[in-house]
Amino acid sequence: MTNINKPESETSTKDIAFDVITFEVEEEEHTQEGQKVKRRGIYLWPNLITTAALLSGFYSIIASMNGDFTQAIYAIFLAALLDGLDGRVARAIGAQSAFGEQYDSLSDLLAFGVAPAILMYSWSLHDLGRIGLAACFVYTACAAFRLARFNVQIGVVDKRYFIGVASPLAAIMIISMVWVGRDFPAIFDLKETGIQVWNAVLIVAVGLLMISNIKYYSFKTVDRKRVPFVVLPIAVFIFAAITYNIPVGILVISIIYALSGFVTTFLARNQNI
Repeated sequence: MTNINKPESETSTKDIAFDVITFEVEEEEHTQEGQKVKRRGIYLWPNLITTAALLSGFYSIIASMNGDFTQAIYAIFLAALLDGLDGRVARAIGAQSAFGEQYDSLSDLLAFGVAPAILMYSWSLHDLGRIGLAACFVYTACAAFRLARFNVQIGVVDKRYFIGVASPLAAIMIISMVWVGRDFPAIFDLKETGIQVWNAVLIVAVGLLMISNIKYYSFKTVDRKRVPFVVLPIAVFIFAAITYNIPVGILVISIIYALSGFVTTFLARNQNI
């Protein structure tokens, strides 16, 4: 209990923060002068967006458990869009914080680690029994490893690249595969054991890509520099191709991106030799 005889100016921040029952966050921030200052409270807008992404991931899990796979797919896509938005909003308004980084990672684990695994298990792998369960758990564990490694490497690795596939992109690979499978049931007959085994191998492979040391271009520097005009017409043609068949288009682009990491890693290694 705080000493009532202690002058108000000498009451420590620790005493103020923890001597009563309350809901509060306290963290250290670095000022422009390099000094450490303790701040109380959180930044509202970035954390609200992160909460919306968390809700989308949670809703996807419930939808998958109820067999509503289309809604589960849409919810994960929405979570991916919100995940890309919260960081940009935080940087735009100067609202970056350690709390926000950790909260974002926890939201990502649910939306991109747990939700896609439950979607794949509910849609296809439940008939494999423990093998299907193990495959989905490997994916979820790899997502957790990927996010933990990303947190400890903030400010250390080159911002131009992701080391391993980012968890939102890994989730998109999984859900686009489920989406294509639902649109072409004659090709992806879930009653066939071979298709089930293929889906198990796929989800494990995507999980391993997340924790690999393969470099993937992050596109974080694109919005800060000019690009040749020809990039815009190419993007238009890509969007046109996707609209012809959205699930197939997203799946093809995600596979191309997954393979591009091997090329990027090879080129980066040759430059360092």
